[in-house]
Amino acid sequence: MPTHGLGVPREPARKLCCIARHHENPPGALRLCCPAPREPPPNRASSRHRNITRAATCCVLCGIPHNTDGATGEHGDLLDIIRARTGITRFPDLLAEARAHLGRPQPVVPDRQEPRKAKAPGGTPAAAARLFAASNPITGTLAETYLRSRGITQFGANGALRFHPKCWHREEGQTRSIPRPAMIAAVTDGAGAVQGVHRTWLAPDGQGKAAVNPQRRAMGHLLGNAVRLTPQDDILVIGEGIETMLSLSEAIPGLPVWAALSSGHLGAVRLPEGLQRLYVAIDRDPAGQRAAEKLSARASEVGVRVRVLEPRLGDFNDDLRANGKDALRQHLAGQIGPEDRHRLPS
Repeated sequence: MPTHGLGVPREPARKLCCIARHHENPPGALRLCCPAPREPPPNRASSRHRNITRAATCCVLCGIPHNTDGATGEHGDLLDIIRARTGITRFPDLLAEARAHLGRPQPVVPDRQEPRKAKAPGGTPAAAARLFAASNPITGTLAETYLRSRGITQFGANGALRFHPKCWHREEGQTRSIPRPAMIAAVTDGAGAVQGVHRTWLAPDGQGKAAVNPQRRAMGHLLGNAVRLTPQDDILVIGEGIETMLSLSEAIPGLPVWAALSSGHLGAVRLPEGLQRLYVAIDRDPAGQRAAEKLSARASEVGVRVRVLEPRLGDFNDDLRANGKDALRQHLAGQIGPEDRHRLPS
């Protein structure tokens, strides 16, 4: 049997209107009329100022077009009858009363809705760990090509660098993201757990960074943590950029190196226990020097001896590319303490 959108059969609803006897009274029919299908409306077109038109809408329960008084706009349906007879005004209560009259069951309302599974948020340590796990080892990838174009052949013994062929990138000021190849660096804490990642988007041939803005972006919890490129020792060298610190490893492979990723994070890196000597590799800019002073002061407070390593040019990767690793090694030899010169290649 045809039903309306609320699940109540149309024909019983129309018959109930007839039982209510409102069709027997023409004036009542003008206000509360649920005519049978194809029943023509009352002919009231004799008045120039008053006529009846068939409404474009349907009765809520029976789905049959209403007759509407064009002058007053009055019309009615089964719910209007129930409202007039019972005084019920709330629409849900009217529907419940109509279903009771028609012998229809009340809708079953679930006790509680199952909570939707929350979407894993982006930018968290968990999201960073997923991205790093989905990346590939660096050997034979565009990330290796990129580092070699920067004069770097030592990629770190900790496996902190990986490659992702389709890492999402959103241009500054845009809302749409585009997948691009990227070098992925793991930012870890003292226990070795991934707390964030640093992404460097690469040119399609790997010969440099991609022509995008920004070219680099980090996610996760970075403060206090670092990209641990090589295992720590009783000495440690900490600087800003990944390429900068790998350049030091290129010149002196025996130096343990970490990258803090920025001058702001350099001053906040948590120093490992048992550290005896700290080398701070600075960039030649005011921000880098301030960060070095902050980190040096923190290290001195806990009894760690500190030395500063300073490049000839802007940073140590500039030195490596401009002068080669032998010249960089000689430059560093004059800044390293006597107790650590045995680490220099013979």
